Amino acid sequence: MARSALLNVMVQAVFKAGRSLTRDFGEVENLQVSLKGPANFVSAADRRSEEILHKELSRTRPGWGFLMEEGGTVEGDGIHRWIIDPLDGTTNFLHGIPLFAISVALEKAGQIVAGVIYNPVSDELFVAEKGAGAFLNDRRLRVAGRRDLARAVVATGIPHLGRGDHAGFLSELGAVMPAVAGLRRCGAAALDMAWLAAGRYDAYFERGISAWDMAAGILIVREAGGFVTDIDGSDRMLKSGNILATNEALQRPLLAILKKAAAAA
Repeated sequence: MARSALLNVMVQAVFKAGRSLTRDFGEVENLQVSLKGPANFVSAADRRSEEILHKELSRTRPGWGFLMEEGGTVEGDGIHRWIIDPLDGTTNFLHGIPLFAISVALEKAGQIVAGVIYNPVSDELFVAEKGAGAFLNDRRLRVAGRRDLARAVVATGIPHLGRGDHAGFLSELGAVMPAVAGLRRCGAAALDMAWLAAGRYDAYFERGISAWDMAAGILIVREAGGFVTDIDGSDRMLKSGNILATNEALQRPLLAILKKAAAAA
């Protein structure tokens, strides 16, 4: 695919950050790690990756704003805002599990217009620009076309120590389990959405995640032909912190199951 100047800027930034993460992943046992909340780790690798992304994107697009997992909000021109997760899947990373990613999205006047998700270990680069389709390493992506929930593999996030509504999740899980062919937990929301766009998963839902976890993935899934809402069926994912992504055929039945489970919890 011929990338736009904007996507080239984003891709070069994540490649540079990815090289740093790959080096740190090889030395993960020696990596300095701190705890910013119960079971919520932050490492030197997170910080280095974010610093690289901030520096590279600021250099090429000066004056644009940022929303970053570690660095918080940086005010910009009021129109453009980079939304960055420098290391999605920190717990996987720190345990030597090669399922993690860098996620960068560009929001323009309140709309996500470009997104990049990159796993430097597998060298899989997922990109999308609004109206131009979604791609994995230059191959066009389409969500899976399965229409029967009984044949669907569904990804989700599982609450853990200090995070999430455990009882509410168990209610949702109990409702979804008997309706689908399989459930999966990757440990990185960005990769869950990227893999959905690639047709590896048929659906993905999760509560209690942040804008930087999902911003790039929302656009990539939509540009691959998928449907993305929050679990109430609205378009407020970045504010509500919950998400359901799937194809057109499975969106309505899954939404009904999750709404019913939430009401019963």
